[in-house]
Amino acid sequence: MKDLFSGHSQQYAEFRPKYPQALYEFIFGNVRGFDVAWDAGTGNGQAASVLASRFRKVSATDISATQLENAVRMVNIDYHVGGETTLLPDHSVDLITVAQAIHWFDRKKFWQEVKRVSKPNGTVAVWGYGLLNITCEIDPIIREFYTKIVGPYWDPERRLIDERYASFDFPFEEIQSPTFTMDFEWTLAELEGYLTTWSAVRKYQKERGENPVQALVKLVEPLWRNEKSKVRFPLFVRLGRVGV
Repeated sequence: MKDLFSGHSQQYAEFRPKYPQALYEFIFGNVRGFDVAWDAGTGNGQAASVLASRFRKVSATDISATQLENAVRMVNIDYHVGGETTLLPDHSVDLITVAQAIHWFDRKKFWQEVKRVSKPNGTVAVWGYGLLNITCEIDPIIREFYTKIVGPYWDPERRLIDERYASFDFPFEEIQSPTFTMDFEWTLAELEGYLTTWSAVRKYQKERGENPVQALVKLVEPLWRNEKSKVRFPLFVRLGRVGV
């Protein structure tokens, strides 16, 4: 698993978009028990903190110790540095989640671990979000930035996001999922902060010594009509029942 976010974990915690409650309610509606959850690739603990509001105990893992240092603290969340495997006992977990991270995993190894730790008829949910939309004037500028300016700096795994997680093997009894979106009212500064967390932007900046987001903001600024603009992300989820 690649660690591309330790170097800007504070920005990541501040600017990454929050997942809608409707997503969690859909997942919780397909969970048989609320004793233990495992949030893999937890990052700043955003999903883990919501799980902790419903589960007795949440085990949250990430390969980045720096990310975990900036994670949300709750008494029933145990954070541990780790990747696709865990020290959780066999058949002990009701729900396994991965938010915007499964594309970095060795999925074959992770699926094996999911089957090991899941309770009979446990639930696994992986979700992610794609390129944002703002207005018909701004969107082409951001898309060109995404594909051409920083496009060469994306890792190959990013393709799975563009494919909405539909192209990889998901060896579970899949449950049909509705379409979700994440909708926000953002200032231009918030957009800039979010774009700066992109791994491709960080790699561009490291290689070329300049932040490409600054030039993008200059192009977008005249088109930013109000103090805040509506920003929408497509959100996709794969949900499955784990047979044991």
